[in-house]
Amino acid sequence: MSQQRPPSATTQPRLRCDLNLGTLSDLPDWSTGPRGDDRAVRTSLKAAGFDGIQGHDPQLCAELGLTCTASGRVDSPDQALPVALANRDAGFALTTLHVGTGFEDDATIDRLCEAIVAASAESDHQLLIETHRATITTDIYRTVRLAERHPDIRFNGDFSHWYTGHEMVYGDWEAKLAFIAPMLERVDYFHGRIGNPSHMQVAITGEESYVDHFRELWTRAMAAWIDRAAPGAELGFAPEILPPAIHYARCFPDAAGQPREESDRWQQALLYCDIARACFAHAQSQVTKQP
Repeated sequence: MSQQRPPSATTQPRLRCDLNLGTLSDLPDWSTGPRGDDRAVRTSLKAAGFDGIQGHDPQLCAELGLTCTASGRVDSPDQALPVALANRDAGFALTTLHVGTGFEDDATIDRLCEAIVAASAESDHQLLIETHRATITTDIYRTVRLAERHPDIRFNGDFSHWYTGHEMVYGDWEAKLAFIAPMLERVDYFHGRIGNPSHMQVAITGEESYVDHFRELWTRAMAAWIDRAAPGAELGFAPEILPPAIHYARCFPDAAGQPREESDRWQQALLYCDIARACFAHAQSQVTKQP
């Protein structure tokens, strides 16, 4: 069964900062990130203020008081229920999914979405479709249309793919935000990664103009979630700041001419969570819950 903490009827919906463990993959020696075996790393994450992880070993996480979420993929409708059942029975709180390849026609997308909604209901395990390039959500227009056709679909918002891939600042930013509202209203989890208009993952200080765009995306989606959330519900936000080996983190020559990551991904993850917490507080101030 799921290890997610049960909601409390007396508490407000809250943001839960997780960490996608890919963020810790291949950290350079100079990184200040946690070291050691699985228990040591998870204990360090808890001490640093994280309430969960996206990775593996939900039993260890439960022992340490951490929520554990899974990731996976579904390429055909028959795969959705087995993924949901396996991850539910393993103790994961929810599963984020890469779905398809992006080459599907609308009829195929509809069958995938119907299977995912049905599998979530049958298994009582939440399956969230990730906004990710090279999947059925690679295109903003088609994603909004699938959200309209399948209102029960819920998303894992990983907006760096769209921000860079669609160069969202090229044109009318406000009009684009209004257009994607049907999708923003259905976000139940976040992957934290910030890009600029030309690079999908970049080091940030928090002062960049494109960081403000991500703040706006996150805040709008968080406000919509708060407006429909049950008392005590938790919204997961997981920085997913990935290594150079898979061509995410950028490297530049150091003084000796050796490639060096442009930032400490661990410190970036801590900064992302600070930004997300501020966005959530702002979203809470915008939402008036009915008694």
